[in-house]
Amino acid sequence: MKLFLAHCGFYDQALAEGGRNIFESHHNFYVAASDAAEAKARVKEKALFKDKKMHVDGLHEISAVDGYRVVLEPEPGGGVRSVGYDEAKSL
Repeated sequence: MKLFLAHCGFYDQALAEGGRNIFESHHNFYVAASDAAEAKARVKEKALFKDKKMHVDGLHEISAVDGYRVVLEPEPGGGVRSVGYDEAKSL
């Protein structure tokens, strides 16, 4: 499996000044997939993607970051740790 970042856009009418303008917002999803086609398919199944009627602007296959190779291994139950604003501020 490979790590992909999917950059997705959607039109947000709430920010479009009463519908007189076009305002495109963006959201990034990280997905694990064997190739870009599978990554796109996985992103398109996400509830937020469907709810906001998003489109995929681009995909990045991430194989290394700052000289460190990214290796994906199965991890039952997730594995995300979030650092909130207050904690990040104190780092």
